[in-house]
Amino acid sequence: MYGFNCEHCGGTVNERRVEREALRHKGSFVILEDVPIGVCEKCGARYFDASVLRRVAEIGRGTTPTPRSIAVPVDRYAPA
Repeated sequence: MYGFNCEHCGGTVNERRVEREALRHKGSFVILEDVPIGVCEKCGARYFDASVLRRVAEIGRGTTPTPRSIAVPVDRYAPA
């Protein structure tokens, strides 16, 4: 599935399984755990298989139940 050239730098994109990946979905975030992604060995660009993106969309739409959720603090940046 991976092993292609990175569109940003031409490096090789290899599969890596990451512990936790946050992806945006319509102004929100979905966090997937133990997910395979493609990562460029040269510049670190991340690539996602269509099956991963479908799963994010299902969770984001609420059509797939999840075992848990977390609260994330949000604040506006104000320099000290």
